[in-house]
Amino acid sequence: DILNIVCEEGKVSYKISDTMIAISMLGFPLTPAKTMYFMYMVNLKVHGHLKKMGNYTSNRHHNDLWQIFTNPTDWKLNYIHPKYDDFVKKSRVEFPSPCPDVFHFPLLSAKFAWHVINELESMPGDIFAGSGQNNDARLSGGYENVPTVDVHFTQINFQQEWIKVLRDYVAPIQRLVFEGYSFHGSALLSFVVKYHENGQRSLRPHHDHSTFTTNTALNRQGIDYEGGGSYFIRQNCLVRDVDIGWTLIHPGRLTHYHEGKETTRGTRYILVSFNDP
Repeated sequence: DILNIVCEEGKVSYKISDTMIAISMLGFPLTPAKTMYFMYMVNLKVHGHLKKMGNYTSNRHHNDLWQIFTNPTDWKLNYIHPKYDDFVKKSRVEFPSPCPDVFHFPLLSAKFAWHVINELESMPGDIFAGSGQNNDARLSGGYENVPTVDVHFTQINFQQEWIKVLRDYVAPIQRLVFEGYSFHGSALLSFVVKYHENGQRSLRPHHDHSTFTTNTALNRQGIDYEGGGSYFIRQNCLVRDVDIGWTLIHPGRLTHYHEGKETTRGTRYILVSFNDP
């Protein structure tokens, strides 16, 4: 008479009687306590979570991109690569290394890549227009030695969100592959570069203004574009055909003089960040 089994329309259900509830509430906790056995109830099943909507904006195409501070759990589920957590558990020797001291890991999801590209290309006018020149009013010094056709994250009010990505997700990887150095948490320049067959096709050899650089593929080599790639001159090593959301991490100064190879067809997008300048 404690547990009733009910079958209706081919479905079985269970109903606990009032007697069982009374026993559970009154008798059950007392017996273990008297015999010095302590019982714990733990719910390990996740049923979801509440999303904070107090400061959610609706003035952009992909407003979730700006929610990393307010809703970090959802942001990670949407925008961090599904294989990222596996790489945090690896040792340095387990990381793909296409060139000496150039490492490769999954950072951002395909959804992030699509949302960023679509956000930029959907803005009124051409947000990339006017970039790619040596004289650049966006920079504090007003001059870019090796210019690219690009959009700085400061232009779309995304710089602080990106620095949080660097601190939360890039820094743990950096400590694994470049032991003895810890990311200081700054990035002077973070930007999306647009190479196009009818625009800027390549980038001349240069060093980066960074301690280490991250370079993330945002679209597909061989499908969205042909050619491209990063060529490390001293290492005589070309890195090409990087999957969407996968990131190259390499030293910015002194040792890794490099160039952007020619994009011969289509449009190539990459996300570059000069970290700890």
